[in-house]
Amino acid sequence: MSADPTVGGHRVHGWRIVAALAVTQTVGYGTLYYAYAVLLRPMATALDASTTAVTGALTASVLSGALMAVPVGRWLDRRGGRALMTVGSLSATTLLLAWSRIDTLGQLYAVMIGIGVTGAMVLYDPAFAVIVTWFDADQRGTALLAVTIVAGFASTIFLPLTGVLVANLGWRGALLVLAAIHGLVTVPLHALVVRRRPAAPRTPAASVAAPDPARRRALVRAATRDARFRVLVVAFVAHGAATSTMTVHLVGFLVSRGHPATFAATAAGLLGILSVTGRLVLTGARRRLRVTTVVAVIFAIQATAALALPWLAGTRAGAVVGIVGFGLGFGVASLATPALLADRYGTTAYASIAGRMAASVTVAKAAAPLGAAAVPHSAGGYRLLLGMVAGCCAIAAAGMLSRVDRRFPGPAPAPSPP
Repeated sequence: MSADPTVGGHRVHGWRIVAALAVTQTVGYGTLYYAYAVLLRPMATALDASTTAVTGALTASVLSGALMAVPVGRWLDRRGGRALMTVGSLSATTLLLAWSRIDTLGQLYAVMIGIGVTGAMVLYDPAFAVIVTWFDADQRGTALLAVTIVAGFASTIFLPLTGVLVANLGWRGALLVLAAIHGLVTVPLHALVVRRRPAAPRTPAASVAAPDPARRRALVRAATRDARFRVLVVAFVAHGAATSTMTVHLVGFLVSRGHPATFAATAAGLLGILSVTGRLVLTGARRRLRVTTVVAVIFAIQATAALALPWLAGTRAGAVVGIVGFGLGFGVASLATPALLADRYGTTAYASIAGRMAASVTVAKAAAPLGAAAVPHSAGGYRLLLGMVAGCCAIAAAGMLSRVDRRFPGPAPAPSPP
């Protein structure tokens, strides 16, 4: 089921939306997610709480976002992203201001749960849903790549920025500045630039084929029952678990191998930069190869790198080689998911279908690092942990190459009126 070919005539404004979303995703991820790593310790000190308890608030935020993925997807399919993303940006700005005023751990959890909800309204999933409806299959990959390349530098920009703000203004003052940046940038861009694509000219044939809510629901049901969809969910859940586990535990592993904490943190920071490299590789290679083949190869490289890290990490050069190998696949899933779903299921119910996958993947990303936390202290240590990461990447690669029926029959036809 191909995407609607009529969007080509509106490509000028489509690219304005891409530019706007590239900026809002960078600011959104920087203020609502990456800044937390810098704010964690000063918040824990001010609240007289352990870093583990404060980290749990971020996990709660991620899980609340997962719960919102399905209803947000339904809204996007029915009404588009403009109102949703504008309200989400306003709410997120308000929550950043409230965050600066918290005095208890319970208040932190309440604010972070709210930020998780608003994040589901303004970050990658709704942004991709907007882009998918504006571009046909030939240009969709380029549009998505543009957003993810720019947003891939969110950590590079906002981690040091937040550090400077905390050093000069304290963590509460830093949050006030971040709230101002978020509100001044994201709210007007979402309100003024994001919109639904204009409807195609009405014709008798088009009026018959126009999707209605009942057909959209039927398409979502058919997609979620599709064996290929289930295989993709398993593959991306496994990959999400692997990448989030590596993100959380990589620094600890490198320190355990005798590397200084400064080197470990710097080397781990390569993952964010390499995510951009992996997306460029995927976009270039998909012109000649199937997306699933390219993604499977990248996931297999990640599995090999994770499995080899216990032997490579004895030296700094070896550690960097292993991290580079794993980092190539770090941001690939965010680009591959919309491409695979839109190509197979079309754009009519894209956001609802993607929301169901995102809910499962997000839960895996939140739960996997916690579930793996005890492994480094077991008899198997970090070698077992990295073996588990490699196994997840191997499952993801196998899922991409699965020979499950690749043809999607679509929803059952509606019964003819009597």
